[in-house]
Amino acid sequence: MSRDIFAKKAIEEIPKILTLLDRNPHSPTYGCFDRNYWHYKIIDFPSGMSQEFVWPLALVYSTNISENPFYQKEVLKDWVCAGISFAAKSSHNDSSCDDYYPYEMAAGAAAFSLLAFIESYKAFDLNDEKFIDFFCKRADWLAGHDESGRLSNHQALIVLCLELMSDLLKTSRWDRKKQDRLEKVLSWQDDEGWFQEYEGCDPGYHTLTISLLARVYDLNPGNSRLREALIRAVNLAAHFIHQDGTYGGEYASRNTNNYFPHGFELVGKWEPDALFINDRFAEALSNNMAPCYSDDHILGHHTWNYLLTWRDYISKRPNLPLEKKPERTWLKNAGILIDRRKNTDIYIALNKGGVFKVFSDSKLICSDTQMSLLVKKGNKLKNAVGHLIDDYQVSVSNDTISVKGKLGWAKQKQMTYLNMLILRMIMLSIGRFFPDTIRRILQWLLITGKQNADFYFERIFTWKDECWEVCDRLKSNCWESVESAVICCDQTSIYIAMSRTFHVGQLSPNINLSNRLSGLKPGEILEVRRKIK
Repeated sequence: MSRDIFAKKAIEEIPKILTLLDRNPHSPTYGCFDRNYWHYKIIDFPSGMSQEFVWPLALVYSTNISENPFYQKEVLKDWVCAGISFAAKSSHNDSSCDDYYPYEMAAGAAAFSLLAFIESYKAFDLNDEKFIDFFCKRADWLAGHDESGRLSNHQALIVLCLELMSDLLKTSRWDRKKQDRLEKVLSWQDDEGWFQEYEGCDPGYHTLTISLLARVYDLNPGNSRLREALIRAVNLAAHFIHQDGTYGGEYASRNTNNYFPHGFELVGKWEPDALFINDRFAEALSNNMAPCYSDDHILGHHTWNYLLTWRDYISKRPNLPLEKKPERTWLKNAGILIDRRKNTDIYIALNKGGVFKVFSDSKLICSDTQMSLLVKKGNKLKNAVGHLIDDYQVSVSNDTISVKGKLGWAKQKQMTYLNMLILRMIMLSIGRFFPDTIRRILQWLLITGKQNADFYFERIFTWKDECWEVCDRLKSNCWESVESAVICCDQTSIYIAMSRTFHVGQLSPNINLSNRLSGLKPGEILEVRRKIK
């Protein structure tokens, strides 16, 4: 059952992927998977990332289960070839491609799509020199390009692309570049086992990095250093599989609930504990507890990863349960504390103001992303939140955990006509020569940059009477400017493509504190106490 559930969930996405594809062989955009570009005509360039959708089509072609209407349908080969051809035609002269804006030259989009092209080319046993020339040119560009920001999954992805190209062409052309990239990824693995993603540990993207590096190891099984890194990574991932089989969440650095299972099957060939993690997640998938990734831009990653999991599934699985985790795991470098007692597990992001999730008896009983205030500043409303990554004051003892600091202003920047026009003018002039500088500025504006707000909080967790009590205190000298206050179950405030997906845990109600604001004087404290049962 657990094997087929991965294929079934992936196959459910294939009709949508085909809807996104221009399937008209006489169309000038034949093979384009960006429906906003070729059909709606509401954007002026196609997203290069969308072309990775050729890989799910290539995989579903050979997925032999009864519920697969796409099995061995020859037209899929035509559409895959069209997708690769359109990618080559729509790329820049150096073979790079864009994702969010013109002349972005996005490494992630270029690498994800190249991986898809190589694997699809192999799956259909194609023989096309034009495709090979295109692949080589893009591999050269990726090998020589360094993007801003620490994104371990992107670096691992580029290593895998170069490894697959080397294997396809039987060449040593990229050997030095492969080794340098792999060294970079391994150097970004913390002693706690996690790989750096922007400002810290994101368990979701961590599983993607595991998937990519496990493929690299499969091609180089003698690399003992990579094997040890994968073991540490899988052991770390085991901490984040929840009682209900869900994984990760808003307590992570990039706020994702991602789970990419394929790498755990590959590692499971020589480290059986990895298979238990997949089995637990498969239960959540079967019970419709997994997040929804059916977004036009992000549904590809999980679709091909699920199909690979079905393909490489290990039928002989160990009977012993996953080793019981210690009562408390404090990942100090990651800023995450996990406490397990009396069948109650709490996950606390101490570097995000005490964002937490509590599970008991195999159910999510509380999800909390800290206080959120709507504050009037002049003639504008701004959002002050307690869940941005920062260096908060933290105290941890056996039964009491506290974190305190300042709220921060949420990132809610939207594109306006003027902003869009300015960005286009910059990218069509000098910006096209400095795409990484533009990317770095946008990363600061949308992700990493932080501004403190004049609100001081303290959150205290106390284990008492066999449950957790949470006390929130918020102090301000400008209560009169606060229009509303809530504690949300799933609020995030930075731009991450794979975050803000729906999952059933988000049906938990928010806590509205607005009726407690009236009468608060400057310097007074708003206090909220709860028992999490």
